[in-house]
Amino acid sequence: MIISLEHVSWRRDKTMILRDMNWKVQQGEHWCIVGLNGSGKTTMLNVVNGYIWPTEGEVEVLGHRFGDVDLRELRKRIGWVSTSLQQKLYGHQTALNIILSGKFATIGLYDKTDEEDLKQAEELMEFLDCSVLAARTYDTLSQGQRQKILIARALIANPELLILDEPCTGLDIFAREQLLQMIEKITKQEGGPTLLYVTHHIEEITPCFTHTLLVKNGEIYKGDETVNCLQSEVLSDFFDTPVEVQEHHHRRWLTLG
Repeated sequence: MIISLEHVSWRRDKTMILRDMNWKVQQGEHWCIVGLNGSGKTTMLNVVNGYIWPTEGEVEVLGHRFGDVDLRELRKRIGWVSTSLQQKLYGHQTALNIILSGKFATIGLYDKTDEEDLKQAEELMEFLDCSVLAARTYDTLSQGQRQKILIARALIANPELLILDEPCTGLDIFAREQLLQMIEKITKQEGGPTLLYVTHHIEEITPCFTHTLLVKNGEIYKGDETVNCLQSEVLSDFFDTPVEVQEHHHRRWLTLG
């Protein structure tokens, strides 16, 4: 079992942010998490990462039940790419050093690296088609290039779970499609991580995502195989707006009904 949430709720002050969430992610599944801004997606992921403790319920991640595991050690097995991480990184550092810092889960590279670390970083940059960026400083990179470097940074620690929190934010259509193709490659790697991909854009859900979780007002509206979630009737009710889902080249696109 990769993730198990059992009747998880989380309250901030007197406001219930998450309410009675039940969700299981099995080995071999890749999930897309869909919800409008403020729906509770990021809060739920903070629970999964152990950054916040549920007010009620039980959490199990990568086979370890919270309360019986050192969360600092568990987080080393989870890669998380988010906009907030981008804002913390030092712009003057090279892309290569930023990737290497992922080995130690630090902001900035302070630990000594060896030849094996360097080889792994170079292989990741080649795999993600960004080798030419190695010597570039982070602040000179485009948004799409930065996302590639951040994903390489997450992968260098060989995570068992990789969370991509709205990675296409701020990308033009060409950079977005390049990034989505790269994510498809990651899911096809033998022994690669389980992916959780967070978005509120249906067209970003590529065929590699076997399952979709619809989150609404702090509750799980529906969690099922992607084909069952991305239906016009389901999404019309989910978004409280009539919508039509159309399929093109194994991708689904949303239009207002």
